Amino acid sequence: MDSTNPKMFSQDIPTPEPETPFRPRQPYRFSTLCATVENPSQKDQYGSSSVPIYQTATFKGVNGQYDYTRSGNPTRSHLEHHLAKISSATHAFVVSSGMAALDTILRMLKPGDEVIAGDDLYGGTNRILAYLKTHGGVTVHHVDTTKPDTLLPYINPEKTAMVLLESPTNPLLKIVDLARIAADIKERAPNAVIVVDNTMMSPYLQRPLEHGADIVYDSATKYLSGHHDLMAGVITCNRDDLAKQMGFVINAAGNALTPFDCFLLLRGSKTLAIRMDRQQATSMLVAQMLDRLGFKVHYPGLAEHPNRDVHERIADGYGAVLSFTTGDKALSERIVGATRLWGISVSFGCVNSLISMPCVMSHASIDPATRAARGLPEDLIRLCVGIEDPADLLDDLERALLEAGAITLTAGGDSHQCYVRTIPSEGTAISRAVQKLAFNGSAEYTTEHNDDREWFVSAPGKVILFGEHAVVHGVTAVAASVDLRCYGVTTPRHDGKVSVHFIDIDSFTQEWKVDDLPWDAVTPVRVGDFHPDTLDHKLVDAITTRALSPEVLAKPSARQACIAFLYMYMIMAHGGKRPSFDFSARATLPVGAGLGSSASFSACAATALLLLYSRIQLPAQPAPTTDGHVHVSHEGRRAIPPALAEEVNRWAFVSEKILHGNPSGVDNSVSVFGGALSYTRPGFGRKAGMIPIQGFKSLRFLLTDSRVPRNTKQLVAGVAAMKEQEPEFVNGLLSAIQHISDEAQRALADPQLSRQTLLSALSALIDENHGYLVKLGVSHPSLEAIRSKTASPQYALSTKLTVTLVPDDLSESSLRELMASLSGDSFVPYLTSVGGSGLGILSPYNQPQLLATPPESPCESEARAGAVESLRDTFAGKATADLTAWADNLGRWLFV
Repeated sequence: MDSTNPKMFSQDIPTPEPETPFRPRQPYRFSTLCATVENPSQKDQYGSSSVPIYQTATFKGVNGQYDYTRSGNPTRSHLEHHLAKISSATHAFVVSSGMAALDTILRMLKPGDEVIAGDDLYGGTNRILAYLKTHGGVTVHHVDTTKPDTLLPYINPEKTAMVLLESPTNPLLKIVDLARIAADIKERAPNAVIVVDNTMMSPYLQRPLEHGADIVYDSATKYLSGHHDLMAGVITCNRDDLAKQMGFVINAAGNALTPFDCFLLLRGSKTLAIRMDRQQATSMLVAQMLDRLGFKVHYPGLAEHPNRDVHERIADGYGAVLSFTTGDKALSERIVGATRLWGISVSFGCVNSLISMPCVMSHASIDPATRAARGLPEDLIRLCVGIEDPADLLDDLERALLEAGAITLTAGGDSHQCYVRTIPSEGTAISRAVQKLAFNGSAEYTTEHNDDREWFVSAPGKVILFGEHAVVHGVTAVAASVDLRCYGVTTPRHDGKVSVHFIDIDSFTQEWKVDDLPWDAVTPVRVGDFHPDTLDHKLVDAITTRALSPEVLAKPSARQACIAFLYMYMIMAHGGKRPSFDFSARATLPVGAGLGSSASFSACAATALLLLYSRIQLPAQPAPTTDGHVHVSHEGRRAIPPALAEEVNRWAFVSEKILHGNPSGVDNSVSVFGGALSYTRPGFGRKAGMIPIQGFKSLRFLLTDSRVPRNTKQLVAGVAAMKEQEPEFVNGLLSAIQHISDEAQRALADPQLSRQTLLSALSALIDENHGYLVKLGVSHPSLEAIRSKTASPQYALSTKLTVTLVPDDLSESSLRELMASLSGDSFVPYLTSVGGSGLGILSPYNQPQLLATPPESPCESEARAGAVESLRDTFAGKATADLTAWADNLGRWLFV
């Protein structure tokens, strides 16, 4: 035989003998069915071992099996045959997405029909059902499908046209008894179509057609594909009449899957079983770890999961999605942001592990009130487990929990260290609940008279060591707080007016009658809710045109500060309370010098207003000792809870948007949290968020005010315009600055690096960074004059814009001489250390000179006003050089 002749070789292979009763073949198991793509009615003419891609729109000839790919294509036919085979189905259709599959199914409904659906459905399913309810004349009943009896009152033999189910549900993993509900529906409404979304399980773990479903659909983007490289939806059924209706819709609407995507889906489906085995095995380990730590975990594999026995009866596995709650939304956000291996993304079913917060991502389209009514926790975290090594996934999640403060390391009973869950403060949760209750159900403002005491707050300025003017384009910024601060004081007025005094802006003052402000333009942000991502421009415009006089509008700095203050004052208002007070602000750092003066102002204003409206709560007063006195140790300086700081930071960012238009978020973050951090803005393909730089070494910098006003908004816009005109050139500069930021982070966090080596490395990076900033057009002659002087051979220092690194070996005499020389050139130098405390609030528990309780009568108010000097009066009169020392000596400060 000539083995080189393939035709002759194939003809000589023996034909398999027919089946015999002595050794019958067993049906192939699921993993074999997945890997074996055979369609007896469509044999490839060349014997291809992989289904070819028929990438064509039309087919030649008349009366052939195929004529137009919208109506049919051989690659699609192979895929549909394969999916029907593994789904226990007679018919299968593939369309452009999971939602396209649901849309195809729902087109069978007509006005007047009624649908019964679960109350824990995917957000997109809720969206399309709401559309049908509003525009299609279809009635939708959302019920708790985990309790089959709850459906019975809604079943109408004449009107119930469809029942839409999920099991397990997304994202709470609720279990639905598909078989029992199917039987109940068929008995009471025989014409109703039972539809099941099987995306969470895939055909490998659950085949609802075997349990009475009429139609099953999957988002094949998830497990069936497994690689998140295509969008697809699959519909399967056993009824010819339903298949005919859906086939007509797909052909008419033209949403069938393209040949190339069919090829990708067919390829992905071959490994479904082996992927799911790995994914659900790791999911069990993750669920057990979280459960062991004390979190509330939703996963059918856990013994205590509700209706676990039902799930085990209708499914062959537990799946690879789980969710858990932390008790605090801000804590959940920190956990999600702290992961490295888990990608922050919507969707699931990929070979890579994903983490998300459904209420702000996949289910954000469901309004908060509906989410609350359906028991969907705002702090819920969903984990979608991939095929990575289980040890790596567990380690990354454990590190994220630790970094976020969700767990702590403690000594176990056997002297071994172990992790235990950190329980969120009960007081904080209770106070938030009380605040919401007061807003939602009471017209009376019940607080501890926060608006009747003077509040004294402060926040540091910042220096961006690397990445400024590039951070808004996705480059990582390395920033640190400076020991120059902004201070703010609120003083009660009780005269129906609110006023501001911006001492550093030519001692600017302005007051407004509270009732004359444009309250009709306000859409308040409820207590406990977040401000939307975008500003309320209706309110901004109303404040600008109706609350600001022409004199204020003519002063840009004061104008923007007034708008920011009034915007927060009005949008935070709740419970009918509109406090009357004065807010005075001043700083020891220069205004408009690029040192974060606006961010520190924003942090102070936001903190003051949050305190006045009781939207944040300070730690409780220390308990008295046996002698009846409260003894406070200075060891408790860092006493502001993280949740409070995060709330302040969110509102400070709102203020920054008003002041700067498109802020990066790094300035306000440093002003609130202090220390040093790296920050990457989301939306640019890198891991977004803030990362504290641990072990940051104390460094000295000379910050020089050029006394040339810096319009940050204009500079940011200039870089954006240059990027649009010369994208290749600017992107190259941004990439180079990113490399500098990466190198700086490594150097600053390296405990093995000697101080001299660190200073030398930072010096070189500063010089290189400045060169790129010049090319971006953000420097000016005065800044170059400062750099020229500091870089002269006499000092040999490295300067970037206004920031000069001061090495340890520079003598004090040389430093004083340099500062004097800069002052002689009409510049204003400031010597500062970086990396200190963040937001500060003067404790109200040890301020005998402050109005800690409200007066009982106007007479008492006048008497106390005469006897007690207002903090504001002293604050306004202090010399700038004495301000910090005076503030520090007032009492105990609470710091972040």
